[in-house]
Amino acid sequence: MTYTKPIFLVLFLPIVVILYNLLPQKHRWKILLLASYAFFWSISGKLLIYLLVTTGLIYVCGRWLNKKQNERDEELKKSPKDQKKIIKQKYLKKQRIILVISALILLGMLIVLKYSKFLGTNINSLFEVMNLPIQMPIPHFIMPIGISFYTLQAISYIIDVYKEKIKADKNLGRLALFISFFPQIMEGPICRYDQTANSLWEGKRTTYKGLTFGVQRILFGLMKKIIIVDRVNPLILEIFNNYSNYDGGIIAIGMVLYTLQLYMDFSGVMDIVIGTAEIFGVKMPENFRQPFFSKTISEFWTRWHITLGAWFRDYIYYPVCLTDKCKKLTSWGRKNIGNYYGPLLASSIALFCVWICNGLWHGSAWSYIFFGMYHFVLILLGRIIEPIVKNVNAKLHINSKKLIYRIIQIVRTTILVFIGELFFRAAGLKVGLEMFGKMITNFSFEQIQNGTVLNLGIDIHDFIIMGVIVCVIFVISLLKEKGINIRETISKKNIVVRWSLYYALIIAIIVFGSYGLGIVPLDPMYANF
Repeated sequence: MTYTKPIFLVLFLPIVVILYNLLPQKHRWKILLLASYAFFWSISGKLLIYLLVTTGLIYVCGRWLNKKQNERDEELKKSPKDQKKIIKQKYLKKQRIILVISALILLGMLIVLKYSKFLGTNINSLFEVMNLPIQMPIPHFIMPIGISFYTLQAISYIIDVYKEKIKADKNLGRLALFISFFPQIMEGPICRYDQTANSLWEGKRTTYKGLTFGVQRILFGLMKKIIIVDRVNPLILEIFNNYSNYDGGIIAIGMVLYTLQLYMDFSGVMDIVIGTAEIFGVKMPENFRQPFFSKTISEFWTRWHITLGAWFRDYIYYPVCLTDKCKKLTSWGRKNIGNYYGPLLASSIALFCVWICNGLWHGSAWSYIFFGMYHFVLILLGRIIEPIVKNVNAKLHINSKKLIYRIIQIVRTTILVFIGELFFRAAGLKVGLEMFGKMITNFSFEQIQNGTVLNLGIDIHDFIIMGVIVCVIFVISLLKEKGINIRETISKKNIVVRWSLYYALIIAIIVFGSYGLGIVPLDPMYANF
């Protein structure tokens, strides 16, 4: 059961909404929790045990941290001023131990389940290179759906309790619901406790606005998924599985269409997730903000998978920058290199840590590590040349605020994103390099001109349908980029205009959707990460 399948949309979700609103407010959270565990069971079965262990662990460790914090506060009240610093340091060490224990267990489960095969295979390869007659057994584990998402959410909760940004929740049910809420368990967004826990617990009745806005958002996500993602999939599979049969022009088309597919799939699922939460009166953080209007790669990653980027920023980038060694390096850099490049030394170390983790978070393969390092190099290079570009623009009297300049920046950034996604999708780093090499050395329009591209699983009619929908989504994105709230604007129109738009969306999904006999819908792509 996934968010785009009929069993979820026409059976599971309506039943949950009805039961939720029939119960008294104080009991509604129980329906959400029961539905969340039922949903998780349907996609992961007995692997639900990992989610239960995670929930129990952060509940116990969170309460343990709060207990130590309370003990510290009581002791500080009774202690003389000259002892307070010693007491704080004593309890800080105890809290760090609790934090490390919980983080190691959470990350340990994730590493064992997700990365043990990758690590074992590479260690065995290293033994072969060294001519050592040793072979480690390669373990095989079944990984529960969503573990990469809910593990980061659990770690953020423990860290926030440790930093005293929030109090540990005394209610196990509320914490369990925060971790397992069914719309977000597969693909996020990665929420913080103070963003959603209380609104999930409050059990607000579904309002007319919440229902209509939620359904609108769900339908918009379905349009992306059913009309574009599933339709283009045969072509992408053909090109990436048999790339040696095609020239660089066809591979470039596959690269662009895969990026389009990934965006439509992930952002479409986020539309469904956020819309579903909206029905229950829960506001979830946005995960996309028109990423293809970005002028730099750094900006792109503040607009794409926003909650993951924010997680890495708050729990890896800033902590690394604030370590004593990085502070000393920054001080040395300011004195010897200057106020711009000096701090860049330490921030580049933190940036490296973020992107090696980002690459590995997506999967256990060298292609994902390369994907992370590719973006690390581009972002770091952008920071290095930023003052040089500004100086050149000033000397040449180039206005960087002009539309044409911004368009050039957007096109350049989009091309770099396409290349990164080629390596992201390719079946391994070697294959990615070969495909990229063919685009450089064997680029041709011949297989496009002779009609080969129209015999790769989709025809001219499919391209036209996708082109129209992409144009619609582009216009909507452009309006949002200009600060126009589309749904609020539509809600203020008269009933004829409103319902004409709603029916147009529904009819588009029914008429142009890629489904039926012989069509195999693609499961949510980011659920695999």
